[in-house]
Amino acid sequence: MANSKRDYYEVLGIPKTSTDDEIKKSFRKLAMKYHPDRNPGDKEAEEKFKEINEAYEVLSNPEKKGLYDQYGHAGVDPQYGAGAGGGFGGFGGFDMDFGDIFGSMFGGSSRTRNGPVRGDDIGFRISLTFEEAAFGCKKEISYSRVEKCAECSGSGAAAGTTAETCSKCRGTGQMNVRQNTAFGMFQTTRTCDNCRGTGKIIKTPCKKCSGTGYEKKNKKLELNFPAGIDDGQRISARGQGNAGRNGGPAGDLVVEVQLKKHPVFERDGYTVFCQVPITMVEATLGAEIEVPTLDGNIKYTIPEGTQNGKRFTLKNRGIQVVNAARRGDQIIEIEVEIPKNLNEKQKSILREFESSLGNNNNARKKGFLDKLKDYLKK
Repeated sequence: MANSKRDYYEVLGIPKTSTDDEIKKSFRKLAMKYHPDRNPGDKEAEEKFKEINEAYEVLSNPEKKGLYDQYGHAGVDPQYGAGAGGGFGGFGGFDMDFGDIFGSMFGGSSRTRNGPVRGDDIGFRISLTFEEAAFGCKKEISYSRVEKCAECSGSGAAAGTTAETCSKCRGTGQMNVRQNTAFGMFQTTRTCDNCRGTGKIIKTPCKKCSGTGYEKKNKKLELNFPAGIDDGQRISARGQGNAGRNGGPAGDLVVEVQLKKHPVFERDGYTVFCQVPITMVEATLGAEIEVPTLDGNIKYTIPEGTQNGKRFTLKNRGIQVVNAARRGDQIIEIEVEIPKNLNEKQKSILREFESSLGNNNNARKKGFLDKLKDYLKK
């Protein structure tokens, strides 16, 4: 559960005052120790490896680190602590660039830290009734997302001040370092330790966002769910996720549908199933019965001699196909109910009725007995 997450600094075994290089060094050491390739089949090592990656993904990012330092897990995880109907995980996993970590050991260049970065998607799960999904509906949802700070317009600098270009890296957020190794002289690119990769120095940080340039806000949004949407399907609201960084676009809000159980109907794609109980007499003599459909109850005539489990198809009474004018069918399955708690008079009537039956009345039973008789003769 989200609430059981360990502190990211604790996960990497470092203090909050650690520099970028110290964070990266600790991550590299732990990642190598618990990497799945070095621990095949070790579930505990696999979980620790995921936890380490998650911690580094936040602490190596200046904006996310600032939000985490200020708000904890709630600052970087929109679904942290969410209850029923709230957020859920599973969108994209870890945003890790292992070329940045392991490749730099052999002279590989890291990605640009202060370039435009798209914001994270936000996952949200919503419950719909069977009918709402079948016919489509509008729903207003409430969720929280990371937006640019309204006080400083995302600059991180207090009103009346501006962020200055880092003099050490000249605004690139990175430093080129030459290293003499056993393989010769290599040049590596590292995050600037003066501006922590942002390319900017904020001398007077915004009090509202503590210099991060971002804040969490609650948002309400009305969404259209198309007729025919099914359990587990998702719709996306473009640009309604977390804000991007350095001019990058916002992520999306991704909403997954969860259907509530219906007391009568079941669904398979666009086909609706409904089990209808009838009496033994109705099954024997045939009858006009009442059948529930998505459009209301209808009258349906079943023929005499209807057997238990017999299915009938109601054309175009099922679920509407998404973004189409046609509908699926409804299948009704007959469940013949055998009467219980009969009195002696009723039992006597049934015995008399049973004695009046001939082979033509119970052809299946006769056929079964004939097969059994032939088999025993062998």
